[in-house]
Parts: sequence; C-alpha cells; structure tokens
Amino acid sequence: MAAAVLITGAGAAQANPPADPGPPILGPAGTSLMHGDSASTDSTPHPGPGRGARLLASSVPGGACAATFIGSDGMPVSLCTGFVGAGGVAVPSVVLFDPRTAAPLARTELRKGGLLGGVYGYLDGNNRVVVADGSNSILFVAHRHTTSGWQVYVDGRIDVSRHIPSGDAITGLAPDAAGRIWFATTHGVVGLVEGDRTVRTTHVPAGEDLGNGLSVHPGGVSVITTHALYEMWADPGAAPRTVWRQAYDRGSARKPGQLTWGSGTTPTYFGPGGDGWVAIVDNADARPSLIVRESDTGRLVCRMPAFATSGQGTENSPIAWGNSLVIPSTYGYQYPPMAVSGPSVPADAGFVGGSTRIDVSAQGCRRVWENGDRLASLPKLSRADGLIHGLGYGPYVAGSVQQLGPVDYIATDFATGARVETLQVGSAPVDEPLELTGTIAADGTLWQATVGRMLKIGS
Repeated sequence: MAAAVLITGAGAAQANPPADPGPPILGPAGTSLMHGDSASTDSTPHPGPGRGARLLASSVPGGACAATFIGSDGMPVSLCTGFVGAGGVAVPSVVLFDPRTAAPLARTELRKGGLLGGVYGYLDGNNRVVVADGSNSILFVAHRHTTSGWQVYVDGRIDVSRHIPSGDAITGLAPDAAGRIWFATTHGVVGLVEGDRTVRTTHVPAGEDLGNGLSVHPGGVSVITTHALYEMWADPGAAPRTVWRQAYDRGSARKPGQLTWGSGTTPTYFGPGGDGWVAIVDNADARPSLIVRESDTGRLVCRMPAFATSGQGTENSPIAWGNSLVIPSTYGYQYPPMAVSGPSVPADAGFVGGSTRIDVSAQGCRRVWENGDRLASLPKLSRADGLIHGLGYGPYVAGSVQQLGPVDYIATDFATGARVETLQVGSAPVDEPLELTGTIAADGTLWQATVGRMLKIGS
C-alpha cells in the first residue's frame, strides 16, 4: 500500500482539485425510471400511502400517463399518450404537474412514433426527461419557470435515425453506469450513444421484435425479444455484442392481456449481489413459466409455473426484493386495440387477476403465496414499508370479460400477500388503470395515472 505525502509551504506544489463530474446520470433514486431502477425491480426506497390512504388530489392531463418521474426539484413530470381520431392515433407528450394540486402546468407534444417510444424513458441528473420521438431522435425534455409561467421544452436532441431502418421505431432506452444511452427498436436494432454522441448498433436475428424495456446492471444489458432473452454488452469504443442468448417458449399466439406475441416481461435483475440473476416469464400456451438465469452466463437457476390459481399470463415485469419475486397476472386484461400487436388466442378472456410471490435459491424456486388481487396497474414495492402499492378491481365475477365499476388503491403485504388497505379512488371506464405505472415520491405519495386522470394518493 503506497503512503500519501502532503507537502505544504510557500513553495509547495498544490494538488490539482478533482475534475467536476457534472450532473449524475440519473435523477433521484426511486423516481427516475419507469421500473424503479436500472435493474427493473419495480421497487422503491420510499414508503407509500399504505394504511389510512386517502386521495389527496387529481387532475385530467389529457392523456394516459405511462410513466411519472420526480426530480430533485420535486416536480412530477410524465410521459403521456393521448389517442385522437377514429383510428386512435397516438399523440405522445411530456406533461409537468403541480406537486401540490396535481394540476397540469405545462406540456410539449412529441412527434408520433412507436407507442412504446412514448412509454419508456428516464429522468437524468438535470431533471430532464430522456425519451425517443417519432423521428428516431433521443430528446432531452426540460422544464423551467418563467415570468409567463411554466414551460416544458426540448433542451437537446440526438438524431439516431440513420442507424434505424425506415418503418422501425425506438421502443425503449436506458443509461448505463458510464453514461452511455442504450436503445432498442421494435424490429431488433440494439444500439448505444457514447458521450461524444457516436452511435453504435447491432441487430438481433430477423423476425425477432421487441416490445419491452431494457434492464441494465454493471457490465450487462438485458434485452428480451419475442423469441429469446439476451445478455448484451459493449466494450469501450465497440458496438453492442451478445454475451449469451437463450430462447424461450413463446407459445402459439399472443395471449389476451399481453401486448405482443412473446414474453410480456421486461427482464428483472435480482439475487446474489443484487444482479446475479435475471428473471422473465415466458408465453407458453397452457401455463407460462418463470425462468431465472445467471446474468453473467445464462445458466438456468430454476424454472417453475409462474402462476397456480391466477390468470395464466403477464405483461408486467417481475417485482424483486432480495431473492424474492412478485409476479402480477394480467391475463385477460383488455388493452386498447391500437396498443396491441396482432390477434390474441383466445380472442378475449376473463380478467381473473392474482399475484404470486416466488422465492429463489441455488436449489430452485418455491412459491410462498398467491392471492386474488386483481391489480390493473404496474405496482410498486416499497422496501421502506414492505407493502406493494397499486390500483385494481374487486373480486372477479365469473363470466365477465372485464370488471368495470370501482377502481381501488390496494396495498398488499409483501411478506404474506394479505391485503392491508383498500380505498376507492375512481370508477371505470373513466379511471381504467390501463396497467400504467405509478411512482412513489420521497414524501410517501403515490402518483398514479389512469386512462383519464392523474391521481395523487397519500396518507
């Protein structure tokens, strides 16, 4: 071990101060990514409303807000999509909300592209939303207060369109620890943008599409296509490469309650070291499987039926905490027709719902509990209060395709699966939760969009 010597005095050489690292790559922990963190655990360090929850405020943002971020300035900002016209044309926008009243303060519309391009994004260290638009540019959308009020505006743009074939669109993007921006397109381009804005890309095999986001951990990026799970990485100055690829059972067709024909799960890193394993749920016809693999090798850790009594399928990323996973079922959930890709088999099904917790070890998978919660939003697990927070419906009525009526805030105990709080916050179809993602702020409030409103739920 070398000893450091400090020389002082009139003629001493002065040590150079450390270089300014600039703003962090991401905004505040827990509120800067759709799935909670880069590993897509859908968990947060902040406590949620929980017992004694109440609806504090609501507003009509003019679109369904799929992801909400809260920066260091405390201002909620969302990626929202409105559907206009007989054909349901998607119009994405970035909307800024009043943190007290939930009222929309300002917005800017983005050029229409792939639906998921207006869903997956993140908040950077300058409180800017980083998102792709329809011109296949990566935008940095900022907000500011001026003498004439709040503004939401494009503060920067990186054009990656020449690296993407005509007719293709960016579906997801995420940063790695080096600050490189990774992106993936619907038809299989996987690329990254270096700090000097150099763009490098690769392509998965033809016919494999992407309908989910990217998950990132040190030294790896998890990408799931409609056919296979990939672990990818890029050495400095090089294009993304495949570390390993493992095909999964994609079934014979898209299931009702899923957006594409294939797995509906954004991969989740969890387990040893926080990222030693990666989990997905496949799309097998009769009973989809939870599949857990070693993230560095792709070796199978365990495989078991994802659900016992719940609906047999999911579009939601597995929630992770330690060596445990919680998987909500979305089988039978009805998405808007313009959001799905191709027909489903069967054409429709009852939204039975249900969630299950599965613990993983080197010896295999073990189901801990399964409940009947019919969660209709992508829930968040709080590591502070041990509760799972989301929106859902009451018990399933046999023979109904989809439950309408009361929409409830639901808090469930991670340890036992038992319901600890139910609060009606709206009614469908106006407040259909649409499997949208909620965000829990540092003050414990849940910002959760429905198809028609933005809700602020606290205690």
